[in-house]
Amino acid sequence: MKIGNSPDGSAGPAKVEQRPAARKPEVSGTNDVVRQTSTPAASTQVALSSTAKLAASASGDDGSFDAAKVDRISRAISEGKFTVNANAIADKLVANAQELLSARANKH
Repeated sequence: MKIGNSPDGSAGPAKVEQRPAARKPEVSGTNDVVRQTSTPAASTQVALSSTAKLAASASGDDGSFDAAKVDRISRAISEGKFTVNANAIADKLVANAQELLSARANKH
């Protein structure tokens, strides 16, 4: 079968569905600002699982943010002096994976 041909053999053009163009806001003057007067209704409902709620509460603000440390690391990166300790990262990833697997195993 060739593209554009219908299975019954007629060689008419393919039909394309036409949608009406979106309506533009009406403006009474060239310098007028279009403002939205109401907040649109929510289009989606989201429900968090108990695990997601637990994770969100566990990651709350514990005061451990250190702005000075962030500044030092940012400066080291921009100066090209920041080094990555791959072994420390790998160890932490393995520890986190083990923690997640043990937590999952305790559930079942």
